Amino acid sequence: MRRQFLLVLTGVGLLFAGTTMAAHHAFSSEFDANKPVKLRGAVVKMRWINPHAWIDIAVKRPDGKTEVWMIETGAPNALLRRGFTKNSLPPGTEITVDAFRALDGALRANGRDITFADGRGLFLGSSGTGAPYDTRSEAQK
Repeated sequence: MRRQFLLVLTGVGLLFAGTTMAAHHAFSSEFDANKPVKLRGAVVKMRWINPHAWIDIAVKRPDGKTEVWMIETGAPNALLRRGFTKNSLPPGTEITVDAFRALDGALRANGRDITFADGRGLFLGSSGTGAPYDTRSEAQK
């Protein structure tokens, strides 16, 4: 009886482990390295969730309509180590994001760099996902 319980428990654990591991994706499975975009707009919200944080920004199109883009960033812990805090991007903050567009054409992108209105910049990307290399010089990294 105890052995059957352990087998069932192990099986259930393996099922959950598989879904968790599948949730973390490679860059090329969702984003196109050949479609860089530069988005300028106001922060709607920032979501500090794992495995990647997300920034939603309102971007005005040339026709005057507003689109809300979802920008995937590195892990929350990585952003904290780079200088972000939970107060770095309050709603309404004007930013420019250099990113790579989603393969499916949705209003999503994988963020590389963020530039604030005062010229400060921060690296948003995550390492080890297959994303294009950071284009900044080694001295700036």
